[in-house]
Amino acid sequence: MDTSLIGLFCIVDDFCQVFLPHWQASLLEHQDKQRNKPSRMSTSEIMTIMIYFHQSHYRNFKHYYQREVQGHLKKYFPKAVSYNRFVELMPTILLPLCFFIAAQRKTPTGIYFVDSTVLRVCHHKRSHQNRVFKGLAKKCGSTMGWFYGFKLHLIVNDVGELMAFKLSQATTDDRVVLPEMAQGLTGKIIGDKGYISQDLFNRLYEKGLQLITKIRKNMKNKLMPIIDKILLRKREVIESVFDQLKNISQIEHSRHRSVNNFMVNILAGLAAYCLQEKKPSLNIQRNLLTS
Repeated sequence: MDTSLIGLFCIVDDFCQVFLPHWQASLLEHQDKQRNKPSRMSTSEIMTIMIYFHQSHYRNFKHYYQREVQGHLKKYFPKAVSYNRFVELMPTILLPLCFFIAAQRKTPTGIYFVDSTVLRVCHHKRSHQNRVFKGLAKKCGSTMGWFYGFKLHLIVNDVGELMAFKLSQATTDDRVVLPEMAQGLTGKIIGDKGYISQDLFNRLYEKGLQLITKIRKNMKNKLMPIIDKILLRKREVIESVFDQLKNISQIEHSRHRSVNNFMVNILAGLAAYCLQEKKPSLNIQRNLLTS
């Protein structure tokens, strides 16, 4: 545990040493000075604590912070603030986490998988009582029933690396967000039937990206290269990613007390996934792609 924590802090701190001076210079140049209560904890420490939570298998952040950060890991965080103060500091790492994820390795393999998953913020029957996400979260139906919350859209490559992500309202059509997420990607991208659209296929194809989906029952059958059929059967790669984000990391729960901290929790979970040494992946023979 100690070795992995120290290694994580070194990665995060190296990033912060480069990113923070540019960010602070940008704030001074484009914004009025704002009074910020100084913190005993550095941005690197706050980010490390949040990312490490998603690697710790704890289900509850408060228990993790009080038992680990203020307990077993106290020697690594001697200036750790109270739990309530830490919750106040969490929004300060929202933007750094975005850039940290963007800085992680993204290999353009030419094979990508796209999908979305629901993020419930409370039971849909209690949605009218939820004040934190009022006006933001939406009620929507899915294959698993009704839910109240958001959608998380991901694109991963065939070695499990996170290429792009986007958070949207629950009622957002998956096809709407794909063009923006797929900017700069070329090759093949595999999605489920929710991405079927001739217009979307044409838009992506013009940019060098071929959208591959299964056909609906009421659609005419068509010939498909064997590699495309194989890739359609391998969509469990991205399904495994979502499973890890929800069951190893804790990106979905109903205890959020602010929108900003909801976002920070998701980003920290994505960052933790990006740093995993072993990710869901396929063993694809590259010569099949051109056959």
